[in-house]
Amino acid sequence: MMKATIGTCRHLAGVSFAALIAITFSGAAHAQEAPAPAPQQTDTVTVADEAPDTGAQERQNADIIVTGSRITTSGFNAPTPTTVIGAEQIANNAQPNIFNTIAQLPSLQGSTGAATGTFSTSSGQQGLSSFSLRGLGTIRTLTLLDGQRVVGANVTGVPDISLFPQLLIQRVDVVTGGASASYGSDAVGGVVNFITNTKFEGFKGNIQGGITDYKDNQQVLIQGAWGKSFGRLHVIVSGEYDHEEGVGPGNFGTDLAGDRDWYRATTLVNTGVLNSNNPQYLYRDFGQPYQYAKYGLINTGPLQGIAFDAAGNPYNFAYGSNGTPARNAAGNVNGCFVGFCVGGDMSGHVGSGTSLQSALERINGFTRIAYEFAPDNELYATVNIARVKTNNQPNPGAARTDLTVQCSNPYLPESVATACATAGITNFRYGLSNAILPNIQVYTNRRQYRFVAGAKGKIASNWNYDAYYEHGINITDIDVENIMLNRRYNQAADAIRLNGEIVCRDPVARANGCAPINIFGNNIPSTAALAYITPENGPFQHTKQTQDVASLNISGSPFELWAGPLSVAFGGEYRREYYRVNADPYGAGVMDASPNSAEYPADPLLNAVDGSNWYAGNYKNGRGRYEVVEGFVEVDVPLIDSEGAGRANINGAARVTDYSTSGTVWSWKVGGTWDTPLDGFRLRAVTSRDVRAPNLSELFAAPVTTTVPNFTDPRGSGQQVLIIQNTVGNPDLRPEIARNTEVGAVLSNPPWLPGFSLSFDYYKIKLEGVISSLSAQQIVNLCFLEGITSTCGAFDLDSDFKFVNVQSFNLASIKTDGFDIEASYQWRRPLGLDGSLTVRALATHVRKFVTDPGIPGTIPVDTAGNNTGATPDWKWLAIQTYENDQFSFTVQERWFSSGTFGNQYIECQAGSCPASTQNNPTIDYNRMKGAFYVDIGGSYNLNEQVRFYFKVDNLFDRDPEASPQTNTGLDVNPALYDTLGRTYRAGLRFSF
Repeated sequence: MMKATIGTCRHLAGVSFAALIAITFSGAAHAQEAPAPAPQQTDTVTVADEAPDTGAQERQNADIIVTGSRITTSGFNAPTPTTVIGAEQIANNAQPNIFNTIAQLPSLQGSTGAATGTFSTSSGQQGLSSFSLRGLGTIRTLTLLDGQRVVGANVTGVPDISLFPQLLIQRVDVVTGGASASYGSDAVGGVVNFITNTKFEGFKGNIQGGITDYKDNQQVLIQGAWGKSFGRLHVIVSGEYDHEEGVGPGNFGTDLAGDRDWYRATTLVNTGVLNSNNPQYLYRDFGQPYQYAKYGLINTGPLQGIAFDAAGNPYNFAYGSNGTPARNAAGNVNGCFVGFCVGGDMSGHVGSGTSLQSALERINGFTRIAYEFAPDNELYATVNIARVKTNNQPNPGAARTDLTVQCSNPYLPESVATACATAGITNFRYGLSNAILPNIQVYTNRRQYRFVAGAKGKIASNWNYDAYYEHGINITDIDVENIMLNRRYNQAADAIRLNGEIVCRDPVARANGCAPINIFGNNIPSTAALAYITPENGPFQHTKQTQDVASLNISGSPFELWAGPLSVAFGGEYRREYYRVNADPYGAGVMDASPNSAEYPADPLLNAVDGSNWYAGNYKNGRGRYEVVEGFVEVDVPLIDSEGAGRANINGAARVTDYSTSGTVWSWKVGGTWDTPLDGFRLRAVTSRDVRAPNLSELFAAPVTTTVPNFTDPRGSGQQVLIIQNTVGNPDLRPEIARNTEVGAVLSNPPWLPGFSLSFDYYKIKLEGVISSLSAQQIVNLCFLEGITSTCGAFDLDSDFKFVNVQSFNLASIKTDGFDIEASYQWRRPLGLDGSLTVRALATHVRKFVTDPGIPGTIPVDTAGNNTGATPDWKWLAIQTYENDQFSFTVQERWFSSGTFGNQYIECQAGSCPASTQNNPTIDYNRMKGAFYVDIGGSYNLNEQVRFYFKVDNLFDRDPEASPQTNTGLDVNPALYDTLGRTYRAGLRFSF
């Protein structure tokens, strides 16, 4: 497989033998350094990213500070690996959002963007672009702008990259290791630091358009930036507009958006048999949930199996697997599995109706004004005002599986009413996709107002200072449309005939405006009925977050030692985080939101105290804040500096942090580098203690209520039921503590191959006290299957509105290790041609990623190589660019290895399986193919000021692999796989 992949790269790129060596070196991991920094350089690594840059030699004298450390003195090399992505590589990738370019780095695993979370109604993370390093989650990656914190765009505290001023970004530094001692909380996986060009002068712009091969996700990007010096005053202004139409939604059944045909409703069906020679789970396409049909299905009792067509006529439902209804109270189907058959009538399946990518519109304005009050000293202020709107469709309709229908319902066909009488029943249980209702739509609107005032510069010749105050505000509104109120739907569906007229049975509901609906067939409800069931004012959540930061950092060299100057950095920071969230009274509870009573009038049939009346999107009210005071010191001690022994240093840092919620915690690091006597060969190592404090959501989460439509009740036959999941905060949480260790070697610009670099780094992370929660399924399973009675009080599965309460604790631990590799080479005048050929390859290998839930009855699970998650065994990125003065051409390959659905499964074949257990269930197939994507792009200078460019992503239109579900969701993993298909982009860049 690897040989074939590399051969394909060679064929497509047409690169030289030397370039192929660089690609081969990337058969693994990720990154850091290119040609060795010159002694006078202040960076950890050269900006070797700016792919086809013929001015690399001149750039070596630039005053670049790479963010692996707070020390900024000349000649310092930090031991923490850092990947640098420069402006040229960002431009060559031609993405509408810089987030998409950075997220392709192999060390970034599990990042979220417009293609993730589209199935969600209640999370509030639709379209939220945020990074995750090492697969540790977005909350454990610290994202900075010019080394400064950015207010969160979600109560988890993570910022939205879409709100950053992107045209002014001159490079992005990705610190792939623990950096809490240098930068503070959240830097457990590392740091992503966006560096803007604060000295920009002139005018530049970019106009770009794009579309997929399926004629959707039409995209328009317009950017402009202007900068000018007026003596000592320097002004920069930038603005941008980006509109991405999104993809989808699809429809019921297996009909995806556009002409995409890869959706197969792939499911892990549960046989329900644990102790036999046969596997418990079976990998099957076209999993058919047998609790409902598109226009209705009787799913229990003596009439089970009667379905209704669009005209409302009854017919015998076509169960897959040649199944036949058992006609018992549990609703089993003979010949089928727990909750599913295979094949049969798929018309009511809802998974394919999910949006494949959220529509996104972002508007960004940025201004920086600086005044140089003395040489190399400036006062500055920045204003960043931005807005991002997104929308998506979670699923079509609003499936219900647990309706109780009276046989006297006047809409029921007479033949079915007669069958009721014959069977001696007065009601039956009923399920339908609710295709008669308008589809749910979720709209988010994030607005950011960020203001920074600061001063930075030099004190004497050996000292630098950087002080700033930041005030950030993020206001996020989430509105859900076309969603039902469960109790009102139940009342409207329960019809009777009164005085010759069909009305709602309940007189209280009638008095409150209830109009009946016909749930047997494709009968679109009346305007009055829709206004009652899905009122115009649906669920909403209004969140305001504020962040205040005051920071002072000083660095310099107080004196010389035997091998060079002693370098130190020290400083302190104060930070205050606050949030307040208000929700609609039907979701949060009328008593908590009385100002909204005009739009949400009281209804005696709704729960006025606890809320949770909506089908989904039951947001809650809440607020919380915490304050942080911290100080740090970092020291670099040169140990040796001689021709015979090379050059070595030891670097250490310590930070003390006091949280108003959880007290004082320490973080530290110690490491060193050794430039060996071998020309261009460096060794480095670092170990650190890093922390992540609980965020506002974990501490003070407004209780969030979500609907889980296919929850497995473990009692009896394992019936699929609809439950309400309530997620609440825990103010007693403590900080997570991590131990990071990295050891690596770097070969930079050796005399035998100028322009070549290669680095290899091993990393190991152990994270204790991980803030995590049991899933609703785990809570219930632990009670009934494992006998752990402490979880039995957290749910009620016997009431009409079943619920499970979920809360976070410092329960779990994570252990992961692996290695990163980067190789790059720049060949000037390849084969005698003008210009240069630049090859760069980065890769990450995750050896293990073990999560121990810390729960009795559970065991640690290794998810490395689990391709339904975010940490494949191998992930790499290779880029080859040829450029001369007139044009450039780039080929990019993205690849990750094949894996499993879950490493906890035991794969076995019928007749040779061990007993299946909760921790190690058996399965008949447990392999999930990786993916190889090829992107191409190029540019052409129309004149000295204007450059045309194009880009094609996923050139061969590779479909995603199925990520099998045990429910009725979209069977794909957009965190790894491209779900959009071939995409074309083109545009013009200009500068004056």
